[in-house]
Amino acid sequence: MVNSMTGFASGLGAQDGFSWSWELRAVNARGLDLRLRVPDWLPGLEQALRASLGGAMARGAVTLNLRLARDDTAAHAQIDSAALAAALHNLNRIEHEARVAGVTLASPTAVDLMALRGVLNAAPEVTDAEALSKALQVDFKQILKDFLEMRASEGASLAGIITTQLDEIDRLTCLAADQASARLPKVEQVLRENLAKVLENSDGVDEGRLVQELALLAVKADVMEETDRLKTHIKAARALLSEDGPRGRKFDFLMQEFNREANTLCSKSQDSDLTATGLDLKAVIDQMREQIQNVE
Repeated sequence: MVNSMTGFASGLGAQDGFSWSWELRAVNARGLDLRLRVPDWLPGLEQALRASLGGAMARGAVTLNLRLARDDTAAHAQIDSAALAAALHNLNRIEHEARVAGVTLASPTAVDLMALRGVLNAAPEVTDAEALSKALQVDFKQILKDFLEMRASEGASLAGIITTQLDEIDRLTCLAADQASARLPKVEQVLRENLAKVLENSDGVDEGRLVQELALLAVKADVMEETDRLKTHIKAARALLSEDGPRGRKFDFLMQEFNREANTLCSKSQDSDLTATGLDLKAVIDQMREQIQNVE
């Protein structure tokens, strides 16, 4: 089964006066990059979530956001004495500077003071935090399940697309092999003509060197090795599709090999039809490479 690196899941929950929302998403990455935004006052929550995510996937840039709110924050809020004292000190200083400048300011109300950052501490008690952390860890299991199911669904679609592209690469490789065989008489004629030209001007030429050069010309014109390797890579890619677990890195390497053989085939073709087939091969290989970028 192929898994995609992209995925998304979200959900809502509530318990003991708290309400929350999850948002889990992932995009392509070379490795596993986990970015969690969760309240830091919930003991053990981030570590547990990281462990769950790390155990469920091997690649992808994963972002998890948890938005948590207490339904009755005002009733449980506590005044931070130090923050309140600092706020009052700053207000007195501002009023003094305003009077010196001849400016009259309206007196702040208690509500104004409560709205200042840090004056009200709405964090719950430690016992509430521990219970809430456990509840959130349980609730996250369904979010992760939905997320992994989406990745698997997208992976199944990817596998279908890649299989179709492999079939096309296979067809073009067989066509290239046939075209290479069909052009052999023409290649042999060109070699004979070149040989005749060399022999006419071979006075003083080392025969061993001459044989090497002719052999090199023959090798450069032969593309059977490239088509054979392409067929081998096709078999390897099909085998990878049927494997379990992460295989994106292996596919990345295999696509480099595909591209290398297609490039060599084009450079050695010496035939317009074979060159056109090679270019078609390169186009499909590039399209397949783009799909491979999504494979975990």
